[in-house]
Amino acid sequence: MAILGLQLQQRFPVLTGFSCSCLSSATIHVRPVSSVSSKLKKWNNGGRLPRRLVVGLGVSFWAQYMNMAGNSKSFMASARQKSTVEQALQNVEWPEQFPFKDEDFQRFDESSDSLFYEAPRFVTHIDDAAIAALTKYYSEVFPPSNTPGVSILDMCSSWVSHFPKGYKQERIVGMGMNEEELKRNPVLSEYVVQDLNLNPMLPFEDNSFDVITNVVSVDYLTKPLDVFKEMRRVLKPGGLAIMSFSNRCFWTKAISIWTSTGDTDHALIVGSYFHYTGGFEPPQAVDISPNPGRSDPMYIVYSRKLPTA
Repeated sequence: MAILGLQLQQRFPVLTGFSCSCLSSATIHVRPVSSVSSKLKKWNNGGRLPRRLVVGLGVSFWAQYMNMAGNSKSFMASARQKSTVEQALQNVEWPEQFPFKDEDFQRFDESSDSLFYEAPRFVTHIDDAAIAALTKYYSEVFPPSNTPGVSILDMCSSWVSHFPKGYKQERIVGMGMNEEELKRNPVLSEYVVQDLNLNPMLPFEDNSFDVITNVVSVDYLTKPLDVFKEMRRVLKPGGLAIMSFSNRCFWTKAISIWTSTGDTDHALIVGSYFHYTGGFEPPQAVDISPNPGRSDPMYIVYSRKLPTA
């Protein structure tokens, strides 16, 4: 794909428009990163991109180009535009092989995650408007409350899951890093403390869950394909996996390919996890941001396990 006038720019390991109280005064060593779109293009052409070299060709542009080819009207590509996020996973030409390398899943802080999450944090990591948008989305896609036989797994869970008020099922399992936080979560019927970056194997039987949720934590997974394969295994046929994310994170613990790219790129990254895991329907992206530019953005990438997987 031609550059078509887009200017190259350096991306720092903090998201554009990123607002987070966890930033420190530590020196940040910046390495530029190839955009996800250019990785995919080069891979499909049989080429190899220099790692962390080309920057600025965001998927926000690539998605619009793929979906608006032949449209003579000029347009601006923006990761904040709802349309670009929701188009990111439409008509994707996936490379034959997973296009990301081990270094894409490195973090600025490679110290033990158990130490990082040792102290409980009874805070929310997205603002109230974004939480309300996520809760509303859950109310629209979850099985009705108190449905016999329904089980839900909340991965990377904490003291709150943002489920609809009063929502109940016989089995709602929380899996997270801090036991005190999990104990405080009122929606859970049980919990498991486990570091998925050390052990991505889920301690559940095959075909156990109707829904798996993951709230603003998919960006911390260093072995995402292993985790998604386990998600596929423990989901019931037709089971729904919902990965939600914003532009907030503990940037020192988020993976390099995430902190070096933008919102629309993130939708493609998460979509690639579903695609290359196999056994899932084509992933879809939804922008549920409640007040673009005025509150935290909120995005969903979801898919269902194929009935025959």
